[in-house]
Amino acid sequence: MTTAVHHDTDTDIDRDVLRRYRIAISIMFAIAGMTIGTWTARIPAIQHNIKMGDSKLSICLLILAAGGLAGMRAAGRLIDRHGSTTVMIPPALVLGGALMIAAHAPTWTTLAAALAGFGILHGTLNVGMNAAAVACQTAYQRPIMTSFHALFSLGGVAGAALSAACAHVGLGVTDAFAGIAVACTAAAGWAVHRLIPAPAATTSSQQTTASAAAAPAQRRPRTRILLLGLLAFSALISEGAAADWSSTYLTRIGASQAMAAAAYAAFAACMTIGRLTGDRLTAAIAPAALLRCCGLTAGIGLAVGLIGGTPGAAIIGFGCLGAGLSCVVPLLYSAAGNLDPARPGAALSRVAALGYLGYVTGPAIIGGAATHVGLGNALLILPALAMLLVAAAPVVHRSRGRHRPTRSRVRRPLQPAGMTT
Repeated sequence: MTTAVHHDTDTDIDRDVLRRYRIAISIMFAIAGMTIGTWTARIPAIQHNIKMGDSKLSICLLILAAGGLAGMRAAGRLIDRHGSTTVMIPPALVLGGALMIAAHAPTWTTLAAALAGFGILHGTLNVGMNAAAVACQTAYQRPIMTSFHALFSLGGVAGAALSAACAHVGLGVTDAFAGIAVACTAAAGWAVHRLIPAPAATTSSQQTTASAAAAPAQRRPRTRILLLGLLAFSALISEGAAADWSSTYLTRIGASQAMAAAAYAAFAACMTIGRLTGDRLTAAIAPAALLRCCGLTAGIGLAVGLIGGTPGAAIIGFGCLGAGLSCVVPLLYSAAGNLDPARPGAALSRVAALGYLGYVTGPAIIGGAATHVGLGNALLILPALAMLLVAAAPVVHRSRGRHRPTRSRVRRPLQPAGMTT
């Protein structure tokens, strides 16, 4: 009788620790989304303050993207050596400060330097928090990855909304960024203390390293990593293109400014709703089947909306694109993080970097095509890319024994490979 009570107590403690760990990782996703949303919303104001031309702004944005890619690539090795928790804590604590430094940049060259640092920190945090999310999902034994990405989306919306509100009341960029930076740093500090699992459930980094060394050498599935990365690249091209070109397209087909703005709003809202409900879908539907459904929803929905040629049809089409893409990146990152449990960082960093490359180059790809075939025809590239998700869906097939729904009890180990403290 005493043993049974002790076992139940241990289970309750484990569940409580894991729940706190999940909340802490969710906060990291929200911080990453809020900082990038804050920066994006105030780009015009920063450009005006520095009196910076479009060409120099483009250079700054390229440097930001290059910093993000560098951070993502470096994070993979660091995670495999030190664990995702150790890697994501420093960038989470200083990301707000880096954002504030960018707001105080007096010239475009100092802004470029500040954005390089901000990009490196954001990229490192991106891969670290996704690796931690994969490990947390494994411990939960059921899908929770999409909810983390929903927090990123909500954080981005919150950051942009707060920035817009600050601008509306006449608050300068530096003051607005300072307030958001303090809030993000405080949230990160609160979360850090909840990233450490219970001592009884921890596995030291030395034990993890020894186990990995003792296991027989296995050839890393390079082809599958590349395919996952290409699918992430394709999906995030659509995200970047929707952000930059959806409103412009509606304006060109005769929509008012208000209706044109509704195109991206529909995309973002449907993506957020899809991510908030995505874990239930992932639990109920096999990953490959869900990826096919996502690709079909995004591709057919946007194609019909564009072919319809009316503002209303286009808004619905961009909404379908957002809904269809909502679960794609969480599915791809989960698959990448589970390819090699002993070394999750390497695969995840490659897939994340390729996806990010698609996001930052997507607007330019669509813009370049539009100069030759027109914007409406160029946007049809996005449905074609969505069909790649349908064709390559088996790449995210479910690993045996993973993510079975278990609500009554959390199973050990609480700290799978890659979640060291």
